Amino acid sequence: MTETSTAGFEIDTEWNGRALPALVRAASPGADLARWIGDHGGTVDELARRAGAVLFRGFAVRDDLDFRAALEAMSSRILDYGERSSPRSEVSGGVYTSTDYPADQHIVLHNEQSYTENWPTRIIFFCERAATKGGRTPLADSRRVLDRLRPETVAKFERLGVRYVRNYLPGISLTWQEAFQTDRREDVEKYCEGAGITVEWVDEEQLRTSQVRPAVRRHPFTGERTWFNHAAFFHVTSLPEAVSRGLLGVLDEEDLPYHTYYGDGTPIEQETLDEMRAAQRAETTGFDWEPGDVLVVENMLVAHAREPFEGPRRILAAMADPIRDIEGAL
Repeated sequence: MTETSTAGFEIDTEWNGRALPALVRAASPGADLARWIGDHGGTVDELARRAGAVLFRGFAVRDDLDFRAALEAMSSRILDYGERSSPRSEVSGGVYTSTDYPADQHIVLHNEQSYTENWPTRIIFFCERAATKGGRTPLADSRRVLDRLRPETVAKFERLGVRYVRNYLPGISLTWQEAFQTDRREDVEKYCEGAGITVEWVDEEQLRTSQVRPAVRRHPFTGERTWFNHAAFFHVTSLPEAVSRGLLGVLDEEDLPYHTYYGDGTPIEQETLDEMRAAQRAETTGFDWEPGDVLVVENMLVAHAREPFEGPRRILAAMADPIRDIEGAL
């Protein structure tokens, strides 16, 4: 459904049978996306918060420099990737490759850095090169996921929160040096103290951290409640069965690279994990990338994933508008 059509662009809030993401299409090839965003910032905000994500298509975004210009038109605060949980490579200031995992692996739905205290409220993707097969970035509306969960499930998570336990194990997961971008233990300890993270040095190489975060948040502008957490994503059972079985065969549960519990440390029931995953599957949608596409995801409202792919796919990503800055300005 074309909601608005003016000289130079059109907006579809329902296209190819989907309402997520909203589509902004350049009416003629070669339009400057940074200039368009600068002229229509309010429209971007309204679409992103209503639909949960906005796809820009047909604009002249050719490389990371064009992408960075569009980012700067959208936000004055582009984040560095801190408290890392996945391998990425920085292409230019604040612009990274999407997660550097093998192409045959599926990355399940998650809201970027929901386990931190200063998450990005937006994550922005740019398709420099589309895969020859697969490689979509599925999306799921976290407001609708929350609505699908049983009230008793939500109430328990709201009462207890989610406990995230991570072990930084050389050769198995990210090292603490990579995750925290420092070689100094005292820097890690200072960061964790300020971020409400418990630190335990297991040995010279292994760091174990633990933090408790809410499972449900409210969007700072819309006020909507949203399922915003990594409870299922970081649970060992989200890994392929052979991988999770292999890890549990060589590691004690307390030494797993990632694992989640209720906030009081009790296990999350398998039926609850199944319920969360079923709710996410029911709300998942996707589209095929085209070169030059830019996707803006309202991180607190929509979770994203990655499908396996074939071919030389290259998707760049950036994070913007940290929650502390947003809440501090309200």
